[in-house]
Amino acid sequence: MIPGVLLTFVLYLLFLFFITWLTRRRSSNAEFFLAGRTSPWWVVAIGMLGDSISGVTFVSVPGMVGSADMSYMQLVFGFFLGYLIVCYVLLPLYYRLRLVSIYSYLEQRFGRWSYRTGALFFLISKLFGAAAKLYLITLILQSLVFAPMGVPYSLTVVGVVGVIWLYTQRGGMGTIIWTDVLQTICLVLALIFTIYEVSTQMQLGLGGIVELVRQSPHSRIFVLDDVASPLYLWKQLISGAFIVVVMTGLDQNMMQKNLSCRSLPEAQRNMLSYGFGFIPLNYLFLVLGILLLGYASARGITLPERGDEILPFLASGYLGSGVMICFTLGITAASFSNADSALTSLTTSVCTDFLGMNLEDEAQTARRRWWIHLAMCVAFALMVLFIGGIQQGSLLTTIFTAVSYTYGPLLGLYAFGLLTHYAVRDRYTPYVCLLSPFVSYALAYSCELLWGYKVGYEILLFNGLFTFVGLWLLRQPRAAKVYV
Repeated sequence: MIPGVLLTFVLYLLFLFFITWLTRRRSSNAEFFLAGRTSPWWVVAIGMLGDSISGVTFVSVPGMVGSADMSYMQLVFGFFLGYLIVCYVLLPLYYRLRLVSIYSYLEQRFGRWSYRTGALFFLISKLFGAAAKLYLITLILQSLVFAPMGVPYSLTVVGVVGVIWLYTQRGGMGTIIWTDVLQTICLVLALIFTIYEVSTQMQLGLGGIVELVRQSPHSRIFVLDDVASPLYLWKQLISGAFIVVVMTGLDQNMMQKNLSCRSLPEAQRNMLSYGFGFIPLNYLFLVLGILLLGYASARGITLPERGDEILPFLASGYLGSGVMICFTLGITAASFSNADSALTSLTTSVCTDFLGMNLEDEAQTARRRWWIHLAMCVAFALMVLFIGGIQQGSLLTTIFTAVSYTYGPLLGLYAFGLLTHYAVRDRYTPYVCLLSPFVSYALAYSCELLWGYKVGYEILLFNGLFTFVGLWLLRQPRAAKVYV
């Protein structure tokens, strides 16, 4: 099993570097940050689909079927509503202002303190979220390949991050957009082949898979009978919409790819295409989850308690080398797709938002950009090791919960900027944004303690609302310049 997994990983990396060599252009700031604003929209759409479906999704979504049925689709439907908001509200704004960093809007709207605060919350959110997703592939590679060879886990992490740095440090976004296409194709093929292999071992054709899903006690999608449940339909639908608004529309990583398109209409076609493709792809992950539960039940296999461990457990010990290779390819492609663009967007944010680098001056900025990109890789590796030390529950739940707290202030900042004409007392904005997550946590704790109401992902809305209210209290009577 080890040689097959290792060979799959090595061959994938070689093909990845081949694509990098084919697509690498002149190492300029325009290419590194926005691919020269010449990316075909359909290429960006395919790549963003793989970027959104991380290795965590590949493992966690099938694993959550046992505890939450197929209710994750409620969140996915909400995601599509969020893509519509991003497509028709935020993208026109970003293109009209011709932004490199989307957070520079906050400087034009409110001032420098608000601008730096928004960029800081993005750095924290993206560094944690992308590192949590990369943690999965390093953990699986370590347990299946490198641990039996006596390689320390820390060296595995450094090696994986080092590989990502090698193929992104020169080409930047111009390279990543094309490597993401490769990674999306590998992810989708791995998912389809895994479903095929599992269903074949269960002697199920397409009709048998449909019937198994239909009769499964875990096939429920809509939760309408318990308002207090975190899985209640309207909670999931609204939370899903706003999760996409913050994780895509207010995320430098995702918007940087959209801004590399030739025009606003092309960027909007990209957003709608990949947003729609997100729905059937996630449904297939849930179908895989039902297949895995049916497979284990038919063979009397006792599954791990944690949902994240079900697919790796069955793939490595029961389903054969074919599924193991597909699984390795899928999570490698998904994890690399997310991590490489995250590192580039973090580098972009530091260069433009915090250092104020003049991107037109290639001679002075190219070397500084190289060192900043390397520093982001070091921080990335350290964060992966940190998450490895603290991770206990579902990674997908951990990521969405972290997003709800760290992106909430960004949601409040942009909502206040777009929905009102007020200026604010800019120097106090950081205090409002830092206080809002703590107030939100206190509210969630009080609701569960006093009324038994367990706050789910809607904590994002509370967080954004508290930030909005705080900015309202800091509003200035004079009108501000508004971009709508």
